[in-house]
Amino acid sequence: METITGTFARRCLPCRDPMGHKGDFGKVLCVCGSVGYTGAPVFASRAAVRTGSGLVFLAVPQSAWPVVAVKSDEAMPFPLPEAEGKLSLMAEDAIRCRAEDCDALLLGCGLGRSWQTDALVRNLLDIEKPLVLDADGLNAINGQEELLKRRKAVTVLTPHEGEFLRLGGDLSKGREAAAAAFSEKYGVYLVLKGHRTVVAAPDRRVAVNSTGNSGMAKGGSGDVLAGMILSLLGQGCKAFDACCAGVWLHGRAGDRAAADKGERGMTPTDLLEQIPYAMKEI
Repeated sequence: METITGTFARRCLPCRDPMGHKGDFGKVLCVCGSVGYTGAPVFASRAAVRTGSGLVFLAVPQSAWPVVAVKSDEAMPFPLPEAEGKLSLMAEDAIRCRAEDCDALLLGCGLGRSWQTDALVRNLLDIEKPLVLDADGLNAINGQEELLKRRKAVTVLTPHEGEFLRLGGDLSKGREAAAAAFSEKYGVYLVLKGHRTVVAAPDRRVAVNSTGNSGMAKGGSGDVLAGMILSLLGQGCKAFDACCAGVWLHGRAGDRAAADKGERGMTPTDLLEQIPYAMKEI
C-alpha cells in the first residue's frame, strides 16, 4: 500500500505539450444533472476544465438546460430528452453520438433516480471509452454490479461509504481491504471517498490519500472530484494514475480553500478556484 503524496501525484500527471491545441488535451463528456440538481453538472464540468481538459461537453435534461447554460462559460452544455425532469431513454442516441468523439465519459452527478434514467445508465455501460461512474450513476447499478465485468474499457467508480455498501461492498475488514477486494472482483478502479480516500486497482494496487479536510464534507465536493478524474482520463492518464492524482489534487485544493476561508465556511466553488494553484504546486 502506498501513500499518495505531492511527489506521487506529480509522477502521475501527463506531460502538457507547449505547442498543443485544445484538441490535444482531451475531449470529455459529462452526462449529469436533473431538475433540482443543477449545481452538480456545473461543478463536475468546471472541475474538468480547471484540471486541464481541452473541450468539455455537458449533457443535461431539456428543462435543466437554461439554468446550467447560464452557469457555464467554458463547458458546452446541450439539452436532451427528459421525463419528469430527468434524462429519458430517448437521450441515449444523442449521448452515444457525442461520446464517439470524446476521450472519456462521466455518468451520474445529479442525475436523480427514475426507471428510465437508471436504464439509460445501464445501457450506456457498453460504450468503449474510459468511464467514471459517480452518485446516481452508481445507484443505477445497485444489484446489477455484474454488468461492470462486461465493460471493455477502463471503469472508475467513486462511491462514498454508503454508496459502496449499497453496491455490495464489505467494510468489515477495513477500507483498504474492502476497496481492493471490490476492485479485483469487478475489474474496476475504485475511489472510496472519505477521510484518507482509498484508491484501488484490479491488480490489487492500493494507495491512500494524504490531503483533504472536513470542510470538504459538503454537497458538491464529490462532483468536483468526479470531474477532475474524468479530465485526467481524457488527457491520457492511466486509470490508477488519474485516480491518485485526482484525489491528491482535490484534497490539496480543499486544504488551500480551508486555509483561506476556514473549514466551516469554504464551499465547493472555493475548491474549484484552488485547483489550478494545487496543480502549480507540483
